[in-house]
Amino acid sequence: QVQLVESGGGLVQPGGSLRLSCEASASTLDYYGIGWFRQAPGKEREGVSCIHSSSVSTYYTDSVKGRFTISRDNAKNTVYLQMNSLKPEDTALYYCATLFISFCGEGFKGGDYWGQGTQVTVSS
Repeated sequence: QVQLVESGGGLVQPGGSLRLSCEASASTLDYYGIGWFRQAPGKEREGVSCIHSSSVSTYYTDSVKGRFTISRDNAKNTVYLQMNSLKPEDTALYYCATLFISFCGEGFKGGDYWGQGTQVTVSS
């Protein structure tokens, strides 16, 4: 079974940075694209960014473009989300997941496998 474990969340001031990690079970990233999602209390879960299994295609939702960067290291079975210039509205529980039908683009969705999440709080 595919397993995904997020880490790297925490409390950061507005304008600060965090790097989230999504560590996958062995060889998962050879076959699956990965998306990052977030959910704040009282709001629907939204897709933040994704990266195709080939690493040639990435996507960012408009609210994070220019601030967040997704990358992957297949040898370490890890996908990263570098988050810069953080804003209070970025506060949420962040999840990684394998991509539904391997699609990475506008409207991407998570598929069968999800991590448990890591909390990001942006506050003064």
